[in-house]
Amino acid sequence: MDRKAFRISGFPVVLLLLALVLIGSILPPVLGGTEEQKVIGVVVGLPLSVIIAAVIGSGLTVVNPNQARVVQFFGRYVGTITEPGFHCTVPLSIKHKLSQRVHNFETDRLKVSDADGNPVEIACVVVWRVVDTYKASFGVADHGDYVAVQSEAAVRHLATSYPYDAHESGRASLREGNVVSEELTNELRERVELAGVEVLESRITHLAYAPEIAHAMLARQQANAVVSARFKIVEGAVGMVSNALERLRDEDVVELDEERKAQMVSNLLVVLCGDRAAQPVVNAGSLYG
Repeated sequence: MDRKAFRISGFPVVLLLLALVLIGSILPPVLGGTEEQKVIGVVVGLPLSVIIAAVIGSGLTVVNPNQARVVQFFGRYVGTITEPGFHCTVPLSIKHKLSQRVHNFETDRLKVSDADGNPVEIACVVVWRVVDTYKASFGVADHGDYVAVQSEAAVRHLATSYPYDAHESGRASLREGNVVSEELTNELRERVELAGVEVLESRITHLAYAPEIAHAMLARQQANAVVSARFKIVEGAVGMVSNALERLRDEDVVELDEERKAQMVSNLLVVLCGDRAAQPVVNAGSLYG
């Protein structure tokens, strides 16, 4: 599990190392003795102090903001340093650099079949960051590649679960961004948890029918739009005709028999539902002439 590594400030350690080297070079002559003993003391003491300083100095490391250092001591995980600054940790340890910044990843345009079997092209962008340095370093071979592969797998699964267009009421489609984005984000969070990664957000950036069926699907969408528009026009026209007949009857403007009512209804529906402007015909005779 992810845990904090032992660390102390690196600046006092640097001063200690400098003092150690100075002591190794100055102390033997100060202690006295023959000239030969002083030379032997310097020859032995100085390299020894330098070696000790080098061993202690191997624990020095610098951590930048939103960056972590994963510390290993002879293959054993010691912990992680996440606080920015100059630190000294366990000597002779290996310190792997790991970014905890927010990353963006956009999948390639994938060609898959939707829930209705229609080939579609889909792509998404995933916003993620590392939250568990232990899992990110040792749980998977490469957490960045792992996120990329799992993102494409999740997008493929999402595309096969929903149709491109929902032709039935109450059925969600890939074009409903909020619904599919939330489901994609939740699925990705489960998939990348093993890598110590948190998915902050995911959004579909490209969605289209495959080129081989795009023209046919466009014609189908246009036909559905025309039918819906015609339905609204007819519904409104029927209401207008019904209202006109009721007002003519209630206000005693004119009395019409069933045949004339049918003719009037037909004429009004033609005028209200026609694609082109109606050409009026003036009747110069009687109402029934």
